[in-house]
Order: sequence, then C-alpha cells, then structure tokens
Amino acid sequence: MFEFFFSPQSVAVIGASRDEEKLGHGVLKNLLQYGYKGKVYPVNPKGGEILGLKVYPSVLEVPGLIDLAVIVVPAPVVASVLEECGRKGVRGVVIITAGFREVGGEGMKEERRLVEIASRYGIRMIGPNCLGIIDTLCPLNATFARGMPEQGDICIMSQSGALLAAILDWAISERVGFSRLVSLGNKADINEIDMLEAWGDDPRSKVIAAYLEGIVDGTRFMEVASRVSQKTPIVIIKAGTTEAGAKAVSSHTGTLAGSEKAYDTALRQAGVVRANSVEDLFDYAFAFSQQPLIRGRRIAIVTNGGGVGIMASDELERVGLKMASLTRETVERLKERLPAAANVYNPVDCLGDADAERYRYALDTVLQDVNVDGVIAIFLSQVVMHVEDVAEAVGETAKRYDKPVLACLMGGEMTEPGREVLRRYGIPNYNFPERAVKAMLAIYKRKEFLDRPPREIERFEVHSPWAQEVFEQVRSEGRLTVGDAEARRVMEAYGIPLPQSVLARNPEEALEAAESIGYPVAMKIASPDILHKTDIGGVRLNIRGPDEVRDSFDLLNYRALRFMPEAEIWGVLVQEMVEGCYEVLVGMSRDPQFGPLLAFGLGGIYVEALRDVTFRIAPVARWEAREMLSEIRGYSLLRGVRGESPADLEAIVDCILRVSQLVTDFPEIVELDINPLIVCEEGKGAVAVDLRMALQ
Repeated sequence: MFEFFFSPQSVAVIGASRDEEKLGHGVLKNLLQYGYKGKVYPVNPKGGEILGLKVYPSVLEVPGLIDLAVIVVPAPVVASVLEECGRKGVRGVVIITAGFREVGGEGMKEERRLVEIASRYGIRMIGPNCLGIIDTLCPLNATFARGMPEQGDICIMSQSGALLAAILDWAISERVGFSRLVSLGNKADINEIDMLEAWGDDPRSKVIAAYLEGIVDGTRFMEVASRVSQKTPIVIIKAGTTEAGAKAVSSHTGTLAGSEKAYDTALRQAGVVRANSVEDLFDYAFAFSQQPLIRGRRIAIVTNGGGVGIMASDELERVGLKMASLTRETVERLKERLPAAANVYNPVDCLGDADAERYRYALDTVLQDVNVDGVIAIFLSQVVMHVEDVAEAVGETAKRYDKPVLACLMGGEMTEPGREVLRRYGIPNYNFPERAVKAMLAIYKRKEFLDRPPREIERFEVHSPWAQEVFEQVRSEGRLTVGDAEARRVMEAYGIPLPQSVLARNPEEALEAAESIGYPVAMKIASPDILHKTDIGGVRLNIRGPDEVRDSFDLLNYRALRFMPEAEIWGVLVQEMVEGCYEVLVGMSRDPQFGPLLAFGLGGIYVEALRDVTFRIAPVARWEAREMLSEIRGYSLLRGVRGESPADLEAIVDCILRVSQLVTDFPEIVELDINPLIVCEEGKGAVAVDLRMALQ
C-alpha cells in the first residue's frame, strides 16, 4: 500500500530551485545525495539545469510516468500545479508548501480546493504544510531536512514537521534507525488512519510511533488501531492535553484537540501505548522493537549499586509491576558465587567491585528463575569495571532467554563504549532506573492488551420505539433537556430498573401519589431547566405523612422559583424511597471525536468532589464493564469491607451495558447521568433513582 510514496520509480520536484537557501533545492539535493535510484525530474518554469539534471518548465512536459510529485511552490499556485499533476497521471503528491488550513480564512478554502482536485483525479496527497517523507530501504529522502537516518524497523509519523526534523537530527547523532518517516502536516487527504493501515501490513514495521495533535475520525481510528495493534505495537504522543495546548494545536494545524479524557480512554481501549514525551515515545518504541513480549508482571533487578536498585524497586511497585520473589534454588545459586556482602534477594546487588563475569553469573541465574518474567539490568561505571565488558555480558546472556531485558547503564561520556555494545545486541538502554521501569511497564501493558478476550457486544431486547417517541416529543417542543418523567420512559424502554414514581402537579395529586406508593417517599422538583436539584434544595427525603407531603410540595416549588425564576416547573415527582447499600454513578458524555464516553464511579453528591470515576468508549463488552468496576478506588467498598455485605456488582454491570446500548442506538443523546444508581446487596439488584439526559 502506498508504494508510489515509499518505493516510487520516478519523482518530480515541482518548485526545484538553484538557490541553495530554498526548500526546493534542499528536497532535490536530498533525493540525489541519499541514494534514490529512480528517475528524478526537477520542475521549474525557468527551465535549464539544477544539480546536473535537466529542468522541465512544467510537469506536463516531463517524459514518461511520474509516481510521486513533491510540490514546493508558493501557496497561490499549488492548486494549478496539482491540477497539472492530475492531468499527468501522478499517483501521489507531497505538498510541502504552508499557508492553508492552519492560517484559516482563504487558506482553508484553498485547502478544500486541493482536496477536490486530488479527489477528481484519484491522487493521494500528503500535506500540505509538511516536512516531507523518508524511506530508508528505498532509499528515499523527499524532505528539506538535513541528513538521513540509518535503516531500522520503527515507522514514525508526525503532525509537526519541526519536531520530525529534530527527531531526525537526534536519530542521526545517536545512530538510531527508522524504516519510514512521514510528516502529516494538515492531513487534508492522507491522515494517521491511512498510515496505520499501510504500516500495519508492512513486515518491515515492527513498531509504529506517532506525534498527533488531533485524530480526524475517532471511531474509525479505534477500529483500525485495535486491529493493527494486535500484531504491531503503536506508541503515540497526543498533544493538546491542556487548555493552553489545545488552543495552540488549533492555531498550529487547525485541528480540534478533543477531550483529553476521551483520547486517553480511546487509545487505551485500542491497545495504543500513550507516551507523555518524546523521550517516552522512543523509550517505549525501542523496548517494543528490540525485546520479546513479557509473560507477567514479576520483575527482577540486577545491579552493582544498592541505592539505584532500591530506587528501581520503589518505582516498580509504584507503577503496578511486582518485584519477583526469587526461588530458593536461585537464592542458593547466587550465594555460591556472589560475595557474602552481596544481596542475593531481589534486587540482586553484585556490589560495586563486580566484574563482568560476576555480573554475567548473577544475570544468568536470575533469568533462569521461573518466577522472573523480565529483568532490569542496572550497572554503574566503577574504577574496577570495564563497562563494555559488562555490556557484552548483558547482551550475550539476554539473547539466550525469551524474556525482556532492559539495561540502565548510568553515566556520561565514559559509558559510551558500553552503550554501543548494548545497541549492537539490541538491548534498550536508559539513563535512569525510572525510565527503564516505565518502558517495562509499557511492555507489560501490551501483554495485557493482547491477553484480552474478544469484544463480544451483547444486545438486549429493548423497546427502542418508546425512546424514539420521547426524543421526537422533546425536539418538537424546541427543547434539548429531557424531563424526569420522559427520561424514566427511556430507561423503562431499555430495561433499567426504576423506583415507583408519579408526577404531581398540585398538593392533592402529590398526596394521592404518596398514599398510592406508600410511605416513606421522596419528593423532587420536576423541571427540564433544573439539572442539579440538590443545589437549590429541590429534593426532600423520608417524607412520612400527609402534612409533610403538602408542605414539601409548596416548599420545593418556592425554592425552585426563588433560585431559578425563569425555570419551567412541571410539578413535583413523588418517588418511592429506595433503601440500598451503595450509591454509584453511571453516565455518558458524547465526545465529538470518539462518540459516547461512558463513565462509572462512586455516586451521590460527592461524585465531583471525589472524582473516583473510570471511562470507556461505548459500546462495551461485559468484561469491559466489569473492568470499569475494578478500576475505581472505591471498588473495595463495593466488594464489602469490615463485615459489610457486597454490592450487587452484576446489577451494576447490567446497567452499564444497557446504557451502552442506549447511547449507541441514539447518537442524539449527548449527556446522560444516572446518579445515584442505588445498589442493593448481592443478588438484590440496583435502581436508577435520579436521571439527567440532554439531546444534541
């Protein structure tokens, strides 16, 4: 896929220049300097010759076919040049020129025009506003950046050309290899989803890395990323995670940054490992490309420095990995050859005077242990140690085992020979223990993703026409907020248990409802305009008699009109008092990129204060709903503590799944809150007490 980009037989540089300061000169020079073997056609209206090649006044005058055109002309003439490329039959174009959507106004219109032209001629387009593309195997360097990286097995795409140029420069200085590099620019046509699909089928791509400022189609992205990440690890930096960052993203490439929580949730669900920095991005990418998959979370540390071993141990426990418990046999074998002062338990400390052979023996012994799933090998340069010899010992030993081994060779310039040896053996090296631990965690997170069961989405028998009728009625009245009684009808349609409730329009109706339901009852103001009833004193609980009912009706109406005089008041909802052990929240907020973002957490009036909430993009499978329960800090409470009865967890799961189906069936629902869902003890169900729902 996309052979015309990465293995073109011919390339035209439209806007090639004799001026060495111009981008058109840099692109042409890179093509020639870094060994591209196909035909190269410089195009410039002035004709003549550049870098020993004949220059053609127009792409239409180039003899033969052109697979790839790199366009480096002023923005006002890009459209006409693209039109000529279409008439010439060019299959792929890279538009380096800036001045389109990222500047807004006319630039946005011009970019839409480019898309229309490309679509009309069947041209695939990278850019505009990009650095270009590189393929190290071809080899092809169609960028204006300096240098060419070594061949490798990591593909990288970036929405920032400047960042990609910096990464390229760093990779050359550190001798880091890549297979392909793509600057996406404004993503007018080809975007991150297209590249994921292309690289996911590429045997040369062992890891896909990306810097993204936004995702064009969240649902499609999750679908493709979930499939690709089954065989190829994906690591992504998503920029614009803060309000300031989101504004910068919008002005940079005209991309909607989207909800941070939705991005985090969607990437995790799709098996994408999220990096928070460029350092993390490559720490994880190297670990994935060079090391086998881990079998579990039990990690051993082998070190020649006690302090750094303890630091690594602390970090392991902090991030959720486990310090491996070495077998008795392993401990005894370590005692045989290590000095008496050495620590033979995890972390294994070979002591500061350890030579390469002592370190080799300790690492080999630990890797043989059945209780060890992976090892972090930490060694510091000492007077008695030759770091290259220890690095050799680590590399030779690690390659004999199907377990990940990450190195932490600490030090500066004096340790470079050791780092070079580790590179040769494909052992990722990290300057500090915390980085090695985070990389090991990334390997384990990938293992967790690959071990997940299939996503089988249950479909309940529901009465969706009931919900449809409610939404049509709400819209016909020009409203966006669904009222209490209307929301109850929707919940009934989807089989979500509710307490007995009656809408009363006057005190007499309220009294009749209370007598019918049976005391005690709850009473709540009913208004489509009042979303948080407790904030205005719009809820009365445990009402036990007729006088209380009448007084409560009047009081609730008085408070509503006092605090929100403009609110439409429908009456008062008289409701059965539900006794339960626990209050939880089940909700949904529709994200513009990824769709319905489900939420679950401890509920009631403290939900916003405690923020003990976890998220998933709907629809979800039953095992995912169960995962949501176990992820909140309050999960231990739901399971029952200090003799308390456990909550009916399956009733919560059932509610999450039914809400998931509802919000998937009706994309017009933009917000939904069940808070609280009162959960009874195990086997006795759960009841949706308070409801809030809004439409698009």
